[in-house]
Amino acid sequence: MAPKKTSDYPVKQRQINEDIANSTFKPCYLVYGDEAYLRIQNKEKLKKALLGGADSMNLSYYEGAGLNPLEIIDMAETLPFFAERRVILIENSGFFKQGCPELADYLKKPSETTAFLFVESAVDKRKDMYKAVHRMGLDISCDTPDETMLSKWIVSKLGAEKKRISPRAIAYLLTRVGTDMSNLVNEMEKLVSYCMDRDVITEADINAVCANWLTSRIFEMTDAIVVKDRKKAMDIYYDLLALKTAPEQILALIARQFNLLLITKELTDRGKSGEVASAIGLPPFIASKYIGWVKNYSYENLKAALDMCLDSDAAVKSGKLNNTISVEMIIVKSSAR
Repeated sequence: MAPKKTSDYPVKQRQINEDIANSTFKPCYLVYGDEAYLRIQNKEKLKKALLGGADSMNLSYYEGAGLNPLEIIDMAETLPFFAERRVILIENSGFFKQGCPELADYLKKPSETTAFLFVESAVDKRKDMYKAVHRMGLDISCDTPDETMLSKWIVSKLGAEKKRISPRAIAYLLTRVGTDMSNLVNEMEKLVSYCMDRDVITEADINAVCANWLTSRIFEMTDAIVVKDRKKAMDIYYDLLALKTAPEQILALIARQFNLLLITKELTDRGKSGEVASAIGLPPFIASKYIGWVKNYSYENLKAALDMCLDSDAAVKSGKLNNTISVEMIIVKSSAR
């Protein structure tokens, strides 16, 4: 298996903080990655520091595809108005995916009175623009932190509000809400308000106030698989990936679903439908759905589907299969009519 990628985000974050503290700025900065919350935080911090309290007339903002690089270079050559520097903020330009030779060449020797701040969701490190910024300035990758880093961040954010939370409650919060940091900020604000008169946030508090959209969406997807609605299942899967839900979490719930169906099938085939609810630990009205679903499956079908989930998990862990593709394959095969 390939070694786990380690993030250099903390190192780059310290470099940015040192630049701001010492007022020694680089000619250009690139903030990129799939975690919008971190991108916005770093963009606003750098924009404010680079302007240094100067009037916003020294800020030139460009956004979207189809920007004219020559126009941007002309602006970069324009002296700031009663300020130390002009700041050019360019967002979602696509320059770092398609390339931009004119601007990349200009960044080799830019105006000393202009600072560039680029913000992109994704970059291609082989392109001229990334190489130019990497050589002349600083680039910081704002990817979703792993669970360890997210846990530390949650503890820190809640600690600033004089609240404590256990590792188990953090794990439950992440399972319920997901790993999108903007969503987590909103849910933590609700928890702080709800626990106004207490200093410890519990799983019961999370249950009471945090939206259970992630778990509900995953179960909606597994329901679609069982009734063989492939399009709906795949659409929900891509939505979950966009919300940064871990494929392995989705796979575990698909496997759980087939395991519950297998138990249901065994009991119904033995004439013990009345025992299904207690055996699978779900309310009778939900158990009745499972009893209806297994009529469309043989015992061998369900056993094969569960084995496929287990084999897929083993293949991902051994590095033989990509985790995102592995779940796609299971959805396609399991929802085939």
